[in-house]
Amino acid sequence: MSKVDAFENTQTWANALIYPDRHWIDPNLNQTLDLTWMRTAENYRDLDARIAYFTNYYAISSAMMSRLPGEGARYLIGFKDADGDALHGATAYRLHLPTDIPTDRFWSLTVYDARTAAGLDNGQPFPSLGLRDKPRANADGSIDLYLGPTAPAGKEKNWLRTVPGKGYFTILRLYAPTAVAFTQSWKPGDVEKVK
Repeated sequence: MSKVDAFENTQTWANALIYPDRHWIDPNLNQTLDLTWMRTAENYRDLDARIAYFTNYYAISSAMMSRLPGEGARYLIGFKDADGDALHGATAYRLHLPTDIPTDRFWSLTVYDARTAAGLDNGQPFPSLGLRDKPRANADGSIDLYLGPTAPAGKEKNWLRTVPGKGYFTILRLYAPTAVAFTQSWKPGDVEKVK
């Protein structure tokens, strides 16, 4: 039941979607939650949000809860692709990150096993790819990342392997996010199927 809450129901919760035209979820529901998970305006404890949070993220830190530019990290969770379908290891995808990724430190995209919420055992040294890996940028400075069972020709440096037969989810982390990470003026693309 907790997986259904985390993967399906969060898409319908008020304030869960970061951008109204994308499928990225905020694990903090776009607000600063305290660790009692109280919805003070409505006067109830949000147990569904708490259950979903601990199903996939194991723990909370003040850095994850921060909404201060330059502090902590901004987490964008992707359970679904641009078509609203669950991410699947046999499918090839592309994620477009526009120029000027809003971070003062670094960013990373990590893939997690949908069943265990552990880093996806994909045969690569790490199930993540980010600024420190120096992916190739496009001519305009934007970056395209690829997810799938095989690397697209010439895109190996920007590729994360996925495993056919396994569902997964992604977390895009912006470490020391700048103000635009919270104002929605910078928007990553949705994870899109490669046709």
